[in-house]
Amino acid sequence: MENHLLFYILLALIPVLETSDFFITPFRNIKKRSADDLIVNGIEIYSMKIDSKVTSRFAHNVITSRAVNRANVSREVFFDVDLPKTAFITNFSMTIDGVTYPGNIKEKEVAKKQYEKAVSRGQTAGLVRASGRKTEKFTVSVNIAAASKVTFELTYEELLKRNFGKYEMLIKVKPKQLVNHFEIQANIFEPQGISELEAQGSFITNDLSQVIKKSFSGKKGHVSFKPTIDQQRTCANCSTSLLDGDFTIKYDVKRDSPGDLQIVNGYFVHFFAPTNLPNFPKNVVFVIDVSGSMYGIGIQQTREALLKILEDIREDDHFNFILFGSNVHIWKDRLVKATAENLKKAKDFVRAIGTQGMTNLHGGLMKGIEMLTTAFETNSVPKRSASIIILLTDGHPNEGVSNLQEIQANVKKNIQGRYPLYNLAFGYAVDYNFLEKMALENKGVARRIYPDSDSAIQMEGFYAEVANPMLTEVKLNYPENAISDLTQNNFKHYYDGSEIVVAGRITDNDLNSLTADVKAQGAENDVTFSEQADVEETAKALQEQEYIFGDYIERLWAYLTIQQLLEKRTVTQGEEKENLTAEALELSLKYKFVTPLTSMVVTKPEDNEDKAAIADKPVEARAAPGTQSYPTHSYQYSSPSVPSLYTSVDGDPHFIISVPQKEDAICFNINEETGAVLNLINDPVTGIRVNGQLIGDKRVSSDAKIQNTYFGKLGIENKQLELKLEVTPEKITLQKGRKKTVFTWLDTVTLRQEGLTVIINRKKNLVLSMGDGASFVIVLHQVWKKHPLHQDFLGLYTLDSHKLSERTHGLLGQFFHHIDFNILEIHPGSDSKKPDATIVIKNNKLTVTRGWQKDYRKDPKHGIDIPCWFVHNNGAGLIDGVHTDYIVSNIFDTTVN
Repeated sequence: MENHLLFYILLALIPVLETSDFFITPFRNIKKRSADDLIVNGIEIYSMKIDSKVTSRFAHNVITSRAVNRANVSREVFFDVDLPKTAFITNFSMTIDGVTYPGNIKEKEVAKKQYEKAVSRGQTAGLVRASGRKTEKFTVSVNIAAASKVTFELTYEELLKRNFGKYEMLIKVKPKQLVNHFEIQANIFEPQGISELEAQGSFITNDLSQVIKKSFSGKKGHVSFKPTIDQQRTCANCSTSLLDGDFTIKYDVKRDSPGDLQIVNGYFVHFFAPTNLPNFPKNVVFVIDVSGSMYGIGIQQTREALLKILEDIREDDHFNFILFGSNVHIWKDRLVKATAENLKKAKDFVRAIGTQGMTNLHGGLMKGIEMLTTAFETNSVPKRSASIIILLTDGHPNEGVSNLQEIQANVKKNIQGRYPLYNLAFGYAVDYNFLEKMALENKGVARRIYPDSDSAIQMEGFYAEVANPMLTEVKLNYPENAISDLTQNNFKHYYDGSEIVVAGRITDNDLNSLTADVKAQGAENDVTFSEQADVEETAKALQEQEYIFGDYIERLWAYLTIQQLLEKRTVTQGEEKENLTAEALELSLKYKFVTPLTSMVVTKPEDNEDKAAIADKPVEARAAPGTQSYPTHSYQYSSPSVPSLYTSVDGDPHFIISVPQKEDAICFNINEETGAVLNLINDPVTGIRVNGQLIGDKRVSSDAKIQNTYFGKLGIENKQLELKLEVTPEKITLQKGRKKTVFTWLDTVTLRQEGLTVIINRKKNLVLSMGDGASFVIVLHQVWKKHPLHQDFLGLYTLDSHKLSERTHGLLGQFFHHIDFNILEIHPGSDSKKPDATIVIKNNKLTVTRGWQKDYRKDPKHGIDIPCWFVHNNGAGLIDGVHTDYIVSNIFDTTVN
């Protein structure tokens, strides 16, 4: 089998908040090494260059990588680049032995048809698309013959956003081997003049720090990083590379006036970022999801973030907390001022926030809007103050009003454009489209909070962005008869350290000067700013051809326009949405941007014929952590990851095993006779054990080879607590010591005892928490009582299973601690939508199929699709032993076969 080599540059333009000093010391004594150090598996990457030209915040980036096959047989080479989510790819090409294979940008539907046609002929390398937390991945591979050379070149563009007073660019570098000519060059041109410029790297040692060259003077700034082979080494005699981490460039511009107008070739851009204005006092309502699904790290990090936010709230601010589970709870009946005493009480309240029940999102939001409205009507907050609502949720509304369209309509009707709504989506089980649309309709934004160790920092970071409003109701005006195609020019708030950008087209060819008038409400009074630019003088001043790339203002205008058209189409329907789509598509094709409406088709030589691959623009609503691409000779599959980390068994019965380090999942079914009792979890250290009994359909299907079975009874026992819980679709029996209590699914119950919490959500689910140990959610599935075939059944979900001991076993329990796997040889399966692959796990090689199972925790009726690798034959080769080893005699039996 041919050897494969993966090499890549990870590239991102994202906000980075840390700074570091430069340390300059003499270089270590480095000996020259053999040229063989540059060759890995026969491939030498002899050149890698990242060339960035930033003109008036608009970045034009070209990544070029050159490799040669030093082996005497062909090798497959991968080019893997991480791009910022806000960037648009504009060009890509591969040049092999002097022959160039360009990428062509086409309408997505046209590209899709071309791709599907190639699939039918077996001439495709698969879709090339994936996304990470802050970036999107571009991957392409090609086979090159012995002694052949290949050059990859990728170009992308984006507008740098100003956060906390600086424009920030991060280049994530990881070539994975020594590179003869490695180079980062960044040239910055800012007509306002550059006021500061920093460059740093997370992988930069004291020796490497002097390799970073940075300078700025007047309008120009320059950063370069060009380490030699020996400077790249991890040690004097090593052939491994130090280049593994983040390379950051940050800068800001001089601000002699609040705004700056620039005009080139009939297009203008207006940058507006006033400074030294007093901040508005804020009125902040935090609407927090405390449903059962937030249990564990979700609510823990939310508490941590809120405590830090309370430290940053200013004394003239007003605030309140609204919590929603099945019911809505408020901290205070009105907004309160951020006095020292109120902040102390608020911190005590936050520390005590727990989780319970379902997700009454509508009730929580309505209460928050009502509270802000009442505060203004009763004059209990300053008339000149800025109000915001911050919603944090991790799931779907399933209590109270749960229809998404009805929630959106009610929220918009009650806010009436008075307060921006910021929606924070915690994790991946949320409907991001719904939250984004609702935020955009109400002059806010949606942001995903990634479930990780830094979730609290992400929440704090978002609050910091909106913590200092300087202006409200900002309107930027331009001569109506002289300009057209204006981007968004009115904004609810302007926050300190940010920047408002407006661009447009000049239609009056005789226009000598352009005037911009800005009107807004300030903290003390209404304010007006005026800016004027002479068309000819401005154009002359910008003729710095070394730094400017062509028609950059026109491309900046197109970039902004497309982004805003895509946002508008999110909140529209019918003909209006079709018109917005058509306009955005036309601009995307004209300016050659890969957007959600276009795709780049890449052809490449493979087995003496051209094969097609497609680069698409992912959207945040479909994002998942660490999305992986699995390249093969003729097939690629990009898989979204599991939305949250848990193990479960539900349905017929389908087992889902989350594998956090892979950010993916494995699943399998167990087919056994009706009445069989299976041991699911057995922890001899904590004394926790869970068994489940199978039931079947009401009658046997003569057509089915395998009869459907489900869990009709679950038994959970905790010996240390002297607890036994027996659950069926009809009743819940709780026995603690000698005391036995029986509930039905018609009850709504919250029972708290020492080391034990039981919550029954009527006709939906049961949540069992035992002290600091694992928690369990049992979902009730009810069918029509007169259904001729099916009957009610149960599903089991475990949360925080890592809190059980290392000795835990059972069909589910054996997967609660470390498990790893590798996916190889992905290829089309019997179902064209579900590829097969080889999985290496527990020293076994198994054939698996990419598929989906349902997570019914949030939506017992429809469920949420969870992508996973399906192991066939009752989990053979995955589970320890065979599935019949897990059969026990009764629901509380301790003996496993």
